[in-house]
Amino acid sequence: MDTTADPAPGTATATPQGVLLPLALAQFICSYAASNMNVAITNIATDLGTTVSGVQTTIAVFTLTMAALMIPGSKLTDILGRTYLFRRGLLVYGVGALVAAAAPGLGILILGYSLLEGIGTALLIPPVYILATVFFPDLTSRARAFGAISAAGGVGAAAGPLVGGIITTAISWRAAFVVQALVVGIIIIQSRKIVDPGVQGEKPGFDIVGTILSAAGLFFVVVGILQASTYGWFKASQDFVIGSTVVIPEGGISPVWVFVFIGAILLIWFFWHIRSMERAGKEPLLHTRMFKNRTSNLGLITQNIQWLVLLGLSFVVSVYVQTVRGYSAIETGLILTPATIGILLSSMAAGRLARKYSQATLIRAGFIVTVAGVFLLLLLVRETSNVFTFVPGLFLVGLGVGVMLTSSVTVVQSSFPEEDQGEISGLSRSVSNLGSSLGVAIAGTVIVSSLVEGNLGYALALVVLAVFALVGLAAAFMLPATPVPGAPPVRR
Repeated sequence: MDTTADPAPGTATATPQGVLLPLALAQFICSYAASNMNVAITNIATDLGTTVSGVQTTIAVFTLTMAALMIPGSKLTDILGRTYLFRRGLLVYGVGALVAAAAPGLGILILGYSLLEGIGTALLIPPVYILATVFFPDLTSRARAFGAISAAGGVGAAAGPLVGGIITTAISWRAAFVVQALVVGIIIIQSRKIVDPGVQGEKPGFDIVGTILSAAGLFFVVVGILQASTYGWFKASQDFVIGSTVVIPEGGISPVWVFVFIGAILLIWFFWHIRSMERAGKEPLLHTRMFKNRTSNLGLITQNIQWLVLLGLSFVVSVYVQTVRGYSAIETGLILTPATIGILLSSMAAGRLARKYSQATLIRAGFIVTVAGVFLLLLLVRETSNVFTFVPGLFLVGLGVGVMLTSSVTVVQSSFPEEDQGEISGLSRSVSNLGSSLGVAIAGTVIVSSLVEGNLGYALALVVLAVFALVGLAAAFMLPATPVPGAPPVRR
């Protein structure tokens, strides 16, 4: 194994200014990749001879791969070295983008985009934040660095639909992947300036069994939900066949629940496994104490639902306007722009709002605004309505989500001491990506299975997202009343 990327502790390092650009660009391109595919759904389906459901699976598995491997990626950072993993992650991501660009069919697209880009992202994102901590040791400069990296991610996610729509319409959806590979190449060149001072102390072990159990469990749950568009939610609408064997006949229980049940068993096994490792004095993939803090658990729920609603809504609106309304990729990107503007405006104001209001208050307000936006989309948009009827609802959703994204992360990470920040940060990112995957899987399945009924599938999907947003709001109201920074302690 090549270990030359991380020299011994105490050797030369790059200047902080030379480090920040490649780290921010890396976060930008990963966030961009998670949001730009939606606008090219019909183009990809037509070109590859597949269905909207097939493209839905591709997008859901991409975010699922990140969710499943983000925590293992954090662990590998300490074992293999930060710059080593960062560059290898970029390399895997770049190869995945090129494979996706040349994909002759859905299977190769899933290999390139969903798996290789997903694995690359899970490998390179944890080192981004750890390297920022190393090169910006004082709190003020670190906060600015994290702010720049987070802002780059926000811009990438927000600009993805519009930029992806422009590239897809002007050239093709394949060109969008080539652009990603080119940006990754630039980042790799820029990353040569980063010379990691190395990690002191004994390297931790790696929990292979825990990694397999958690990844397999999440895989079966999400893939199970995706089966609903083909087989239905409750009774199988057709035979479920493996090879030439009918495993579940038409009219039997839907394969959805078989997959979800297997996933649940694997996840229960995972929790039993990490608890057993702790009792044996070994290092598990994730310590059980990460789930014993009520405030953090509520924060994780709000995080998960924020991304579930945002990515689910983006997918639903994209499918609706492309398949029912017949809009192009660039028109779809333009329709989603109000949400982009809402996210950017509220994200820019997040710092000022956090100084004035508690994190719990901002999360509650964010969910209230988001729910209002979803209901506006439900009330105003019809098959024959003007395109501008999308604007107020999408803007409010973007505004609401932007208000609470940083607040939820702050609630989660501030619930643990410094020595647990790496682990809880990995869990936090994993939960967010799982929310994205579930949003595309659940809401996407509702609209995909009802496309022939026009506006009905769109309306049902929005109702589902509104229900999830209300659950998030309920969780937000259960958060403790944390004080505004600098204010006197809250009296209960």
